[in-house]
Formats: sequence, C-alpha cells, structure tokens
Amino acid sequence: MNYQALYRVWRPQQFVDVVGQEHITKTLQNALLQQKISHAYLFSGPRGTGKTSAAKILAKAVNCERAPIAEPCNECAACKGITDGSIPDVIEIDAASNNGVEEIRDIRDKVKYAPSSVSYKVYIVDEVHMLSIGAFNALLKTLEEPPKHVIFILATTEPHKIPLTIISRCQRFDFRRITAQSIVNRMSLIVQESGISCEEKALQMIARAADGGMRDALSLLDQAISYSEDSVTVDDALTVTGAVSQGFLNKLAKAIFEKDTISGLQSLEELLLAGKDPGRFIEDFIFFYRDMLLYKTAPNLEESLERVLLDEEFKELTEAYVQEHIYEIINLLNKTQQDMRWTNHPRIFLEVAIVRLSQLEGPRSSESVVELPELQNLINKIDGLEAELASLKQQGVSVRAEESSPQKKIRTNRKGFQAPTGKINEILKVATKPELQNIKSSWGEMLNKLVQNQMRSQAALLNEAEPVAASDDSIIIKFKYEIHCQMALDNGKFIETITTSLYQLIGKRYKIVGVPEDQWLKIREDFLNSSHHSHTTEGNDLETQKKDPIVEEAIKLFGEELLEVKE
Repeated sequence: MNYQALYRVWRPQQFVDVVGQEHITKTLQNALLQQKISHAYLFSGPRGTGKTSAAKILAKAVNCERAPIAEPCNECAACKGITDGSIPDVIEIDAASNNGVEEIRDIRDKVKYAPSSVSYKVYIVDEVHMLSIGAFNALLKTLEEPPKHVIFILATTEPHKIPLTIISRCQRFDFRRITAQSIVNRMSLIVQESGISCEEKALQMIARAADGGMRDALSLLDQAISYSEDSVTVDDALTVTGAVSQGFLNKLAKAIFEKDTISGLQSLEELLLAGKDPGRFIEDFIFFYRDMLLYKTAPNLEESLERVLLDEEFKELTEAYVQEHIYEIINLLNKTQQDMRWTNHPRIFLEVAIVRLSQLEGPRSSESVVELPELQNLINKIDGLEAELASLKQQGVSVRAEESSPQKKIRTNRKGFQAPTGKINEILKVATKPELQNIKSSWGEMLNKLVQNQMRSQAALLNEAEPVAASDDSIIIKFKYEIHCQMALDNGKFIETITTSLYQLIGKRYKIVGVPEDQWLKIREDFLNSSHHSHTTEGNDLETQKKDPIVEEAIKLFGEELLEVKE
C-alpha cells in the first residue's frame, strides 16, 4: 500500500513549516545559532500542534553537518537518516506503552554510550505523562545530569500530570492551539500543491471542526477528499465533520426569535432524519450563540469566532437579538446538554429545549418594542374604522361624532383629536418647574418598570412622549403623534397604570392630561401671550421695591437679574 495520509506526507521538515508556533520556533532557532542548547526540553500543548515534529526538527538541526544553523538542511546524511529513521542515535519512545521502571532503567544504562553516527544522541519521549511514578523517579538523576552528548525532549498533552521535579529540570515550551485561519492557509497550500480542487468555505468548515489541531484538520481533509467526487464541497465537509450547516443554524435561530415553535420542531426533525448526532448538534448550537454574543460585543474580533461564518443572515440575526436574550438561551442549552449526557433518549431533551426556547420571554431590540402586537392590532382596527367611515360618506350617510358623545371633553371629530385647551391653561397657571423636574427624574425608571412588568404596550405608547408641565395634582404629557395621544387617553387601563406607577415612585396621584406636539406648541404660545400683562404688572411692583435702600444695595452687589424680592 503506497498511499500515505496527508499529515504524514506534509509533516514539517523545518521550523518554518511548523504553523502557529512562532514563539517557540524563533527561540529554538536563536539557541541553535548561539549554540546554547539545553540538555532537556519539555514540549506541552494540545494534540496535533507540532510537538513531535518540532522535536525531530530540533534533533536534525543539532546533528546537521552544517551546524550551527537555524534550520536543518535536509540534504546531508545526518538529516536524511534522522528523517527516514535509519540513524539509531535519535530514539523515539512511546511512553504510553513503555511506561515501566525497567524501560527507563534501560535508557539510563545506555545513555552513557557515545552516539555512533551523529554528534548528539537525542531521546524523544512522547506522551511522557503516562510514565509511572517509579519510572519518573528512575529518570530524575539522568535527566538532571546527562552526558554532554545527550539531549532529552519530552512531549505531553497533559503537563499537570508530570511531577514538578521533572518539569524543573527542563526548558518548558507551551504549544498553542493553531488558529482557524492559519490552518486554512496551510490546507490551501497543500491542496494547491497536490492538485486537488476544494472550496474555500469547505476548508474553513474543516478548520473550525479541527479545534486548533493541524493533524486533525489534515485527517478530516483526507477523509473529505476520499468522500468527494471531483471537488471537495461544503456539503462534503459537513458530512465528514458531522457538523450542522450554517444555514440550518440561522434558520433555527430565526424560528426561536420569532417564537415559531412549529418551524423549530420541523427543522429539528429534518436534522435528526439526516443522521446528525444530537450531542454534536447542541454543541454547535451553543457555539453559534456564543459566536453571536462575541460578534455583537466585539465585531472586529472575527478570529475569536469558533463555528460561525459571517454571512448576511447571521449579521441580521445578531442585530435583532439582545444580549440578555442570548444569555438565557445559552444557559438553557447548556443545561440541556448536561441532561442529555445521562439519558438514552437525547431527542426528547432536544425537542423540549426547542419548545422552551421558542417560548422564552426574552427582551427584544428597541425596534421590536415599537412594533408590539397589541399596538399593531389597535392601529389596524382604527384603519378599518376610518375605511368604513369613508365608505359611508361616499354613500351619502352623515356621520356626526360630536352628537354621539357630547358629554366627552376629549373627542374625535372630522378635524381629528382636539386637546382640552381650557384644562391645560388652568394647569399651566399653577404649574411649577420643581414639580416638573421631580416627575422627569422618575420618568425613565417608570418606563423601565413597565417593560420589566410585561406592560410593553403601555411603554410603547410612551416611547415618543414626555411630561412638559406639572402642577401639584396634574401632569401635561406631550405625545409626538396624535394617534398615540388619542389611544392613550381612551385607554382607562393606561391612565390607571401611569398614575399608579408615579404614585409608587413619587408618592402623589396625578391627573393625566395629554396633548399632541403640534397642538401643544400653539396652546403654550397663546398662554404665554395672554400672561404678558401680569408679568408687566410684576415689573412695576419691582420698580417700586427698588426704592427701598436694602433692595438698592442688593442690586449693586448681585445684579438685577439674580434678584427676587419677597414680602
């Protein structure tokens, strides 16, 4: 069988080929050039990040006939012999199967013999954390003071299992998870050199499924190439990795946001019929909302996204969701994932989770607050009534709204809503600025309480409204739109809710008077003009008081603008 897996064919042969570990390769290259090679190294990090490859490259570099150099030449007899494993002085040991005291004692006995073919004898011990306590103890003295011609390179994925006495005798290098973009770049080079046709999004899908491991990524790519026919497509990558497509996750998230339980359950049914693993799906869904949260808070950090590709549908969904809603969804999905681990029927937990997610009363964005169902229904009814009135007028039927309810001060006629001007003028005569400021300081808190108490329809009516004047027992509220003013004042529940909320915050029960913005400007202007005469009279009184010597002295000290004379 001549075929070799991609990760074996494309194993790095120089430090420059080790992807995503520049902080380690640069340090080793400098040590090689300066001939400051340590007697023991510990390479730790996740699987498939280049630990063993870096160890073999280091073994070639110290034994290269052109040393000291930063990279092995891969042309001399020493480099070629180490690459093909024909030189016995570079020994690779699998500690998972050779973890006893006897094996380590054998190394300790042979380590004193000089190398036969190259300058240094190099021991590469893979999965060193699998050694027994006795084996570690047998290795201690040799690892601390080996002969000058010996180098130990220990590799592990679980450094916390290694005794501190071993770690303290080594130079430790921590390998990082390789970023998805670095994996994609490496795979692009491989498929290009190999003459394989592959879609860019398929490579991205494989890179994200590899979870930071280059070996895992190349194994998945190898599998996808075998599965595909002419070209590796996104569907091939999804099939091989077992992941759920981005379009499906977008569709399900949209159904949850719109509270469409039926659509959500149908999508889940399609997923399970396609043979997807429920455990893998819920993990992808958790990461989907995690990426949504990160993109919403830090849109520039695209590299931090684990499973999501930034398409337009995902961006629109992110704009629609608010953070508090995403928190609730992630918590519920995480609890469901834990429950699924201890059951033989994970599908039931998934279906329950979809139903609960669709019924979550999560907060919505500011745009969706304005378009509340109750408000929209009222607007639709009003539009229908206006259409019926127009139809009756065309048929010659006379409609008189004034006669039908003459006792109402606030009424609708052909001219539209008319604010109670007389009542507003009475309030303005006794209105005070401190009273208005007191109400305005509690206005925002009142709106927040309405939203928290599920009274969003009342909050929506006040979205474009504000208090503009207040007396000891009454408030004038200005509405931006006439239709909102009419709907608010005709709604007894709305008046009672606002009155009660203000009483809880301020301790007073106010009478509510509403006025549209355009009518308020006219009423206010007329009131100010009519009160000009009284201001003139007050000015004459001040002139009389100025003759008092104390008042005159106060004017000299503080100025006439700041002076207010009270009896």
